[in-house]
Amino acid sequence: MKKYLSLVLFAHSIFAIPFAIIGFFLAVNTTAYGFDWLKLALMLGCMVFARNAAMAFNRYLDRDIDAINPRTAMRDIPSGKISPSQALIFTVANCILFVGTTWFINPICFYLSPVALTVILGYSYMKRITPLCHLVLGLGLGLAPIGAYLVVTGMFHIVPIFYSLAVLFWVGGFDIIYALQDEEFDRQNHLSSIPAWLGKRRALRVSEVFHVLSAIFVILPMFFFQLGGFYVVGVIFYCALLVYQHRIVSPSDLSKVNRAFMTTNGIASVVFACFFLLDMVF
Repeated sequence: MKKYLSLVLFAHSIFAIPFAIIGFFLAVNTTAYGFDWLKLALMLGCMVFARNAAMAFNRYLDRDIDAINPRTAMRDIPSGKISPSQALIFTVANCILFVGTTWFINPICFYLSPVALTVILGYSYMKRITPLCHLVLGLGLGLAPIGAYLVVTGMFHIVPIFYSLAVLFWVGGFDIIYALQDEEFDRQNHLSSIPAWLGKRRALRVSEVFHVLSAIFVILPMFFFQLGGFYVVGVIFYCALLVYQHRIVSPSDLSKVNRAFMTTNGIASVVFACFFLLDMVF
């Protein structure tokens, strides 16, 4: 189990799960649907199974690329900790668990589950096709608020879509920062990424634009629901951390990329979700 958790970098679940919780409790607090522990557990199960499938498939598909990249050569499959067949079986098992879990939620979640899997598994091919792969990753994680809202209500609403767009551009922006490390490798191996396409400096400008858009989409819900001071504080904190990660990374200094990628964004999502929940309660 420890090896599989390492394979899927389970700690990185901290990016999308807080926004799934936002979508869930947005539905609970703004509609006639009440809180249900079972639905919350099923929603979290879907999040874990979908992410496990996406990460394991990505590691499986990229195993040859990872093996020749000095930065990734020690990942689980290239280093021999897990075999490609084990990773593929783990992917299939989690896909089945994901679809099976949606069956117990409601019909729309079940019917849309293949669409969700297509997006999150399809991302793994995108670096071979388009520099916009970062946005496809953002789209995959951005399904979390919409999906969680659907778990409760079985219906769509504009506000969870705002949160999904916020996640899309947030993740797309910080994935560009992370990809700065592989600019030369991607270019030499004919892989697509915005840094390989535009260079480090212009890629960082694109990332900044994406993060401005993310900030806009976390502000927009205030025009649709009565959100108070706690929410405003959460938005300010979230935006401040978006700015911070751009202050500590530059084209000439990538030494703090991991701090910007994991620590800063993990804190941003968790703290923002906490302030959202405080606003819902008080």
